[in-house]
Amino acid sequence: MRQLLSAFVLCLFATTAIAEPTEITVRVISKGAKFVGTSMGGVSIQLVDSETGEVLAQGVTSGSTGDTNRIMRTEHSRNGTLSTDGAAKFDAQINIETPRLVRLEARGPIAQAQSFGMATATQWVVPGKHVTGGDGWVVELPGLVVDVLAPPAHVRRSLGAEIELNANVTMMCGCPITPDGLWDARQFDVEATILHNGAKIDQIALEYAGQPSQFSATYKPAQLGAYQVIVVAYQPTNGNTGLDRTTFIVVD
Repeated sequence: MRQLLSAFVLCLFATTAIAEPTEITVRVISKGAKFVGTSMGGVSIQLVDSETGEVLAQGVTSGSTGDTNRIMRTEHSRNGTLSTDGAAKFDAQINIETPRLVRLEARGPIAQAQSFGMATATQWVVPGKHVTGGDGWVVELPGLVVDVLAPPAHVRRSLGAEIELNANVTMMCGCPITPDGLWDARQFDVEATILHNGAKIDQIALEYAGQPSQFSATYKPAQLGAYQVIVVAYQPTNGNTGLDRTTFIVVD
């Protein structure tokens, strides 16, 4: 029995001895824009062993959206580095004894749950072979952040009154949309679908409202009852899409 116990202890120490700390840097970049970081609450990251389901590390990206000129204006090779000091990232260290097939799961932006997107990627990670070179392990998060500002949900309005429809639309990194800007407001379609008692009755275009990322329109309901508003933003150049919802009630 003593020999078996000794052998077990030796085996345990041998296994521990060959486990190597392996560093992984994760960055999430908004499709067609910059890194997603602290200004949007970051992106939730999990590193999971895809074969066993074991969570190896988890956390949130933090830092800035990065250098605008470097990311959006400067020509760079496919293998070029986009990140600069302070650009949003999540740094992890996992202790592994053998190569692991690691699945990266990114969900966010955390501060805009109604516009949550998810990006995943899988790659082998070998003990002691750090995944930190260049930008690290980068995943792209598609979509747009749409935040309906008016009307507030469940507000009551009188029949015949105009309803103000206002929405804030940004890239997933929070980068602003403006006419003639890097993200040109004229290249985004923002529309509100109006449903009355569950049935679609109208569709209205929201126009740029004179302030960065702000789009608005007015709507005059003709019937009493409950209305749902679905605001969708769409970027035809790359397919980015986002939406948010609200409701209002029309009474006598």
